[in-house]
Amino acid sequence: MSYLYADPAEPPTPRVLALGDAAASVAFGARIAPEVRQKVQAFCAALAAAPIEGVEEWAPAFASVAVWFDPDRISFDALAPRLLALARAPASLALPGALFEIPFCAEGAFAPDLAEVARLNGLTPAAYLERLGRLTLEVYMLGFQPGFAYLGALPDSLSAPRLATPRTRVPAGSVAIADGMCAAYPYGSPGGWRLIGRTPAPLFDVSNERRPALLAPGDRVRWRSIARNEYDALAARWRAGGFDPAELRAPR
Repeated sequence: MSYLYADPAEPPTPRVLALGDAAASVAFGARIAPEVRQKVQAFCAALAAAPIEGVEEWAPAFASVAVWFDPDRISFDALAPRLLALARAPASLALPGALFEIPFCAEGAFAPDLAEVARLNGLTPAAYLERLGRLTLEVYMLGFQPGFAYLGALPDSLSAPRLATPRTRVPAGSVAIADGMCAAYPYGSPGGWRLIGRTPAPLFDVSNERRPALLAPGDRVRWRSIARNEYDALAARWRAGGFDPAELRAPR
């Protein structure tokens, strides 16, 4: 692994790390924090605005961006200084993404951990949901599953640690929180986050070739609590092919 930085005694950020022969990582820190996220998003915006010959794809993480390139068209040694220059540009290029208002139901078996999460924060379940509904959370990154969006940051007053023992099966659509983050599971899978509701919204659609994931890094999310009868009606309509992501988009 090779880094590019000014002072070898204490590597500052941003820095560029070679990942094999055809990829690089541009690191902006080692913490999950709003200011680091802003730098990550600004870099992605700068890379999109000023394409580099040979760069094929990039994907943001919490504190870094992976960049894939064609080594027959550009070498790591030629690419790294250009990535570093973009990474050092002002963060003003980081534009907010779309704002989504996503419905979810927090009744009964859909929210097995809601009462405990509320209790840990000194709240009733109704008060917890009311406060959650006031928040606008941002998509930091996608990972774990296709379309699994890590939303941050939850205030300490609404957060809770992961479960001591993960569930072997979390139903698709489950809205969950853990360690200051919020997410919804696009598919059923094991998981250790605390479940506080379930959304009927399709979070990943393989038939949508242009944008299969509902959410993208930089998008923002507001959760809208709904009753079970509205959940069932939306789920039935969207399963029948009537889902249009535009209906969840809110005005800026």
